[in-house]
Amino acid sequence: MLLLDQNISRRLVRELEGAFPGLSHVYLVGLHTASDDAVWQYARDHGFMIVTQDSDYHERSLLRGYPPKIIWIRTGNTSTQNLIHLLTEHRDDIFSFAQDESLGCLEIY
Repeated sequence: MLLLDQNISRRLVRELEGAFPGLSHVYLVGLHTASDDAVWQYARDHGFMIVTQDSDYHERSLLRGYPPKIIWIRTGNTSTQNLIHLLTEHRDDIFSFAQDESLGCLEIY
């Protein structure tokens, strides 16, 4: 399951929920104003991978390990449509990453 961080539009949930069952957004789970620590703990407790454009989660995973796993979108500022394209284009990579216990961060460019 993917949890979109606050730096990604919550409109992506509607666009991507068919491709990614269980997809959610921090806004939808009441964490849109929460600290990164709270989002991290929620993702860990509920089996989510965090999808973010923020390097902080990757750095946190280096210190704390995983879960949760991190999907780090490394495009900088980009359109919602481009994010939809990137995530759907890398859908198979994301599902493989979810199953690989040796990896904690997937970087998507």
